[in-house]
Amino acid sequence: MPAPTVSMDVRTVGDRAGVIDIKGDVTSTCEQILTAAHDQLTSAGVSSILLNFTDLEYMNSGGIGMVVTMLVRANRQRQALLAYGLTDHYRQIFELTRLDEAIKIHENEADALAAAGVR
Repeated sequence: MPAPTVSMDVRTVGDRAGVIDIKGDVTSTCEQILTAAHDQLTSAGVSSILLNFTDLEYMNSGGIGMVVTMLVRANRQRQALLAYGLTDHYRQIFELTRLDEAIKIHENEADALAAAGVR
C-alpha cells in the first residue's frame, strides 16, 4: 500500500472546538492519520471538530469514505463535525454525496467557529 501523502495538524480552539488542518491528498491511505487526529481531539474533550480543507490538494472516493468514517466516529462521541475551505469542486462533491447535510460547510474558520459556538 502506498504511503499517505497528507498531513493533519491538530489544534484546539478554546475548550470546545478542535481543528484538523488537512494538507495534501485525502485517500484511503490516510485512515490511521485521520483516526489519530480524531482521537487526539476526543482526548482533549472537544464537542466540535472543524475540518480545514484549505490546503487540500486532492480527494478521491476513498478520501470521501474517510470523511464518512470521521463523521461516524464523531457522531458516536456526540461531536459536531463542520468543514471549511472547500473549493467549489469539492463543495459540489459534498452536495452530490449529500455529505453537506451531515457536515455543515462554512466559508472560513471564523464562520465555522461561530457555528460551533466558539467566539
